Amino acid sequence: MSDQPSDTDLPLGWAPATIEHVAEPLVSGFASGKKDVAGGLRHLRMNNVSSDCALDLSLIRTVPQDLRREKYLLQPGDVLCCTTNSGALVGKVCFFDQHGDWAFSNHLTRVRPRREVIDPRWLYYALRRLWQMGAYEELTRNWVNQSTLPKDDLAQCDVPLPPLAEQKRIVAKLEALLARVNAARDRIARVPAILKRFRRSVLAAACSGRLTEDWRGERGLEDSWPLIQLGDGAQDFSYGSASKSSKSGNVPVIRMGNIQDGSLDWSDLVYTSDRHEITKYRLAAGDVLFNRTNSPELVGKTAVYGGERDAIYAGYLIRVRCADRLLPDYLSYCLNSPAGRDYCQQVKTDGVSQSNINARKLAAFEFGLPTVAEQHEIVRRVEALFKLADAIEARVAAATARADRLTQSILAKAFRGELVPTEAEIARREDRDYEPASVLLERISATSRHTIMRAGRGRGRGREK
Repeated sequence: MSDQPSDTDLPLGWAPATIEHVAEPLVSGFASGKKDVAGGLRHLRMNNVSSDCALDLSLIRTVPQDLRREKYLLQPGDVLCCTTNSGALVGKVCFFDQHGDWAFSNHLTRVRPRREVIDPRWLYYALRRLWQMGAYEELTRNWVNQSTLPKDDLAQCDVPLPPLAEQKRIVAKLEALLARVNAARDRIARVPAILKRFRRSVLAAACSGRLTEDWRGERGLEDSWPLIQLGDGAQDFSYGSASKSSKSGNVPVIRMGNIQDGSLDWSDLVYTSDRHEITKYRLAAGDVLFNRTNSPELVGKTAVYGGERDAIYAGYLIRVRCADRLLPDYLSYCLNSPAGRDYCQQVKTDGVSQSNINARKLAAFEFGLPTVAEQHEIVRRVEALFKLADAIEARVAAATARADRLTQSILAKAFRGELVPTEAEIARREDRDYEPASVLLERISATSRHTIMRAGRGRGRGREK
């Protein structure tokens, strides 16, 4: 490539190379068809290469054994590059370390290292870094719904090449460091599930009375709450607008997708400018929005409109207006609590792909109703606990970003020759010679030329006979 690094850009003993210098001719796989075949040949596809450059074996397709071709079989140490995918996912790679017979799809390109010149793991990390640095963007050809990276262009991409012994030392150090980063990342990744359970527990405690037991005790109040149906605590149940919305307009239309985790998400909005619709369906601060139609696991999700901006609501939502003795936030907590979610699962009506809960069933929802003063205390405590969870979530996101940056920093150091002493430094300290990568490349290249010339002479003698 034109931007191939010069020898002066690399540590002493390293050499610039391209993928075609250090790998066998690149091979793309074959289409798998749409159906799995019992006892068939295992066939890897683009979804088996994860976005964090790992081999994902959670969903394996099998194809007829008569599609087996030696050129399409994988070996441990091969690197698979996703050369067809959507946008930025083109170029993601994984290291293949499985045994047995495996083939791969035409959306993947196999890069098989020439082990006499490059360590397979060094090649994998080199290709991974190229993708993460966006090196393929100018080479990618974009179509209507997918992009491709021609394997001939991939073959010309740069790979910095240390001496072989140094490659192995760098890879060993690199993987030891990345293992520690990945262990930390795995621990961080468990936190969101813990926070989700925490929020559910808070809502369960809030709507059962456990969260404010001490508050009632301090005031000498009874522990039990009267049970009511929502229809007795609400003034109105109304269905939203069924009119078509637009990408632009005067007033946003809140849809079921705008209810996320018990709150309103004001991104991905649609709009209306219809005056009649705006007058009829305009929301007021304190309106509770209940998602009456959605997938079975999401139907019934609820949020409170706080008057943030003028808005109306769409037809898959029911607007609930509470009476004075019922706080909107407390009702939302009850409907989003485990007890509320269980009720929705019990009363929903299932269709082909969606479930529905009508206003009559919603009005029959039964829950404990504390005094308005205690509801205010419940809302205060839940908000404080959720604020704590949000702060932890923000720290988790920051820690994840730091782990990602640390991974990139470690890879950058590896490819600058800063993780371990170079072969040249060790040889100088030990007062011995070593083989620079440039000499290794030339020797391998000379051997290849000699082999080709011998093969050509052999074919020529055969013709003379």
